[in-house]
Amino acid sequence: MKFKGIIFDLDGTLVDSLEDIAESMNKVLLRYGFETHDLQAYKYFIGNGIKNLVREALPHYSREDEMISKCFDLMMEEYRDHCTVKTKPYQGIGELLDELTKHDIRLSVFSNKVDELTKKVVSTLLPNWNFEVVIGASSDIPRKPNPEGAFLISETLRIPPADLIYLGDTGIDMQTATRASMYAVGALWGYRTDEELISNGAKNLILHPLDLLKLLG
Repeated sequence: MKFKGIIFDLDGTLVDSLEDIAESMNKVLLRYGFETHDLQAYKYFIGNGIKNLVREALPHYSREDEMISKCFDLMMEEYRDHCTVKTKPYQGIGELLDELTKHDIRLSVFSNKVDELTKKVVSTLLPNWNFEVVIGASSDIPRKPNPEGAFLISETLRIPPADLIYLGDTGIDMQTATRASMYAVGALWGYRTDEELISNGAKNLILHPLDLLKLLG
């Protein structure tokens, strides 16, 4: 078996967090009297960190730094308390993690979600599996598509990049995998299209989590 480990993206790959994120941000928007957004819009706000999500959700005329910072702080306050209310693992993720564990495939997470919330979601919603490294956005690790976090996971697990699959649902994930010389796999159950995944370097696309097992032989 060529691949020895998997790096998972979190939102849109392991868990469906769309409702909790959208409801939290919409509460912040309502506080300032701004127009809210539907779930479809949030599919494209997610993926590049919460501060970027805040910027994209704000109306164009209110995207000055001070307003972004205020709304970011409010969003963090709101979402910190609600990040596991409606969020849940996708169907088939538990079975996939069971099979990977059974075959000694090492598990890790690299997300652009804030580090403390990445760790909270993983520990709360996926407590039965051993994710050896869980990394979110922080001042120490640049956000994806910078591959530094992916390289750190490779070094920590002592698995060469070429022996790692990177599974994610956005173009940013595919760029990260490519820059890290890892095998880029696109999750079609997530928030973005097959066209976005392919154009950003996906080497394979899968429709269901268990399809990943075919790549492992």
